[in-house]
Amino acid sequence: MSANAVTGMAGAWTAAASARRTALLVLSGFVIAGLNTGIGYAAAGTRAVAIGTGIVLSLAFVFAVRLLHRAAWLAFLSFLPALFVLVGSVQLAPDLALEQRGVRQEVTVVDTQADGSRHTFTLSGATGPLAEPLVYQGSDPGYRIGERLTVLTDPDGELTLQDADRVDSGGKLIALLLGVSGWTLIALLAGWRGHVRRRTGREDTLVI
Repeated sequence: MSANAVTGMAGAWTAAASARRTALLVLSGFVIAGLNTGIGYAAAGTRAVAIGTGIVLSLAFVFAVRLLHRAAWLAFLSFLPALFVLVGSVQLAPDLALEQRGVRQEVTVVDTQADGSRHTFTLSGATGPLAEPLVYQGSDPGYRIGERLTVLTDPDGELTLQDADRVDSGGKLIALLLGVSGWTLIALLAGWRGHVRRRTGREDTLVI
């Protein structure tokens, strides 16, 4: 047996050890998605909390993929499903809560103000102006003065007013499941590739 082969075998994991670590990484993807969704539900009125924890937990998953695989390309690839996990886990709970307890109102846009990418729309309903405006973050909100739309308001005052057409808990759940599924496939591939790399004594690389 060559010296390189001996070195490779010395740093290798058994198939059982690789399988355990791969299963742990797969499980961590489900835990991260569930945990951040729970945080999003507990802090539904402040999405910044779930966004912050989601970013930190997603980066931890990416780093774990890098360690398991011993190469960086799968870690970079895992950023894509991480976006789905982040969006789904952050927005699922607020959308679901608004769908369950939100009050529908037909309103008219009567005024608009813009501060950079933040657009604030003053609304008027059947009984007069609404105390809470509709806030949109982005370059093109698509709302115009005089436009009529349906909004959902939270009677408990914990969630911000939202355009009813943009509240979609089903879509957020699909995004979350797609993200977790993507992480699962990447974790399985990282576990297999990492096992092969260790058995053949290949060093850590950025590419393959």
